[in-house]
Amino acid sequence: MEKQKRPKILSGKTHKVKTGCGTLYITLNKHKGKLFEIVLPTLGKAGGCATCQNEALTRAVTLGLRYGIPKEEYIQALEGIQCPSPNLFPEEDRVLSCSDALAKILREDE
Repeated sequence: MEKQKRPKILSGKTHKVKTGCGTLYITLNKHKGKLFEIVLPTLGKAGGCATCQNEALTRAVTLGLRYGIPKEEYIQALEGIQCPSPNLFPEEDRVLSCSDALAKILREDE
């Protein structure tokens, strides 16, 4: 399979998710109606390692999407990963980690 080149302009939606590390903003960009790119620009006031790990996660997922890997593969791989600081919201809003948050947003995406 061949890697798709990134167009100059993409459109998408940004989702706000509360995690145990702070507020996470997840942007899902689409091209021709298909998920093409994921961006996690900030993680609230947290920085350092969490921000670095999220940068690596989004680059890896975006690369796979550009090669045609279905988002369902990422949902299955990322859902349920738990960090040491999960949020303590009721079960339907519980987010176990930034990776788990991404999986939940991918699952909700139409």
